Amino acid sequence: MSLKIQGRLLERKLRCRALQSPLAGVSDRIFRQLVRRWAPDALLFTEMVNATSLELGHGRFKMDGLQQEAGPIGVQLFDHHPAAMADAARRAADNGAFLIDINMGCPVRKIARKGGGSGLIRDPDLACRIVESVVAAVGLPVTVKTRLGWCGEGQDAEGYVAAVNWCRKLEEAGARMLTLHGRTREQRFSGSANWNAISAVKTALNIPVIANGDVNSPEEALRCLHVTGADGVMVGRGSMGAPWLVGQIDAALCGRPIPETPGPRERLALAREQLLALINAHGDHGLLIARKHMSWTCTGFPGASQFRQQLMRTPTPAAAVHLLDEQMQRVQ
Repeated sequence: MSLKIQGRLLERKLRCRALQSPLAGVSDRIFRQLVRRWAPDALLFTEMVNATSLELGHGRFKMDGLQQEAGPIGVQLFDHHPAAMADAARRAADNGAFLIDINMGCPVRKIARKGGGSGLIRDPDLACRIVESVVAAVGLPVTVKTRLGWCGEGQDAEGYVAAVNWCRKLEEAGARMLTLHGRTREQRFSGSANWNAISAVKTALNIPVIANGDVNSPEEALRCLHVTGADGVMVGRGSMGAPWLVGQIDAALCGRPIPETPGPRERLALAREQLLALINAHGDHGLLIARKHMSWTCTGFPGASQFRQQLMRTPTPAAAVHLLDEQMQRVQ
């Protein structure tokens, strides 16, 4: 089953209904290459790109060389300036973006309080002007990732009216696909995602809707699609330290055998590979970037917690590689 997303000039087709969420500080090119190993056809995303910072020359590396990557890569932008967003979208399109995604869901305070991310939920008129500006700027499909609302749990006395009305405005402004996290900004990542609210939005909209929130296993993905009726699912924090998860979910949605979860030795080897790639890209600073990935990946064996603590204290890349090599010899 392919998913069609219509842009102003171009139509895009997705052959995979499992998407990898953009994750700040995580979904760089090296991480995407690992995800791609298990999910060759999935739509992956860059980290969020600040449109205004891009004008000042910052963050351009996040979307350099997209043409050289295998598979579809979306560029996710955030800001509260329509003109800056339009300029950033044109730059992303020139760099080979598969589509342009606008972040209207990030709950981080420093972003939301300036009117970006989930802050746009409180200003629907500005949000729609941003969508319209980006749509007018590029021929690619323009999509939006957002939440049920600003506060509460996305439900009022009449059902999910507020969430439906908000998402309808984005569709009317020109969004050609919507990824909906089943929580409000106030909830951040607490509690459970409200899949029933996503279902209400899906029923009300004519564009594809992707369900996001609490999709952390193939079983949960199947249940989420059953509840929401969504066109696909987006995997977020569950993939941190588990780049195989999107591929496992894709297999489940297609009825294929689900790839096995890597064992301890394979996880350690994966952590070593990612560390070396980050060192190659960033020098010794790559060790600092790799630490969070190694802490997520190096699990599933006796003494894993103590090993991770030791690994986080290693002073040099060579020492970290040596420690990983030693541990791989110990585990089964």
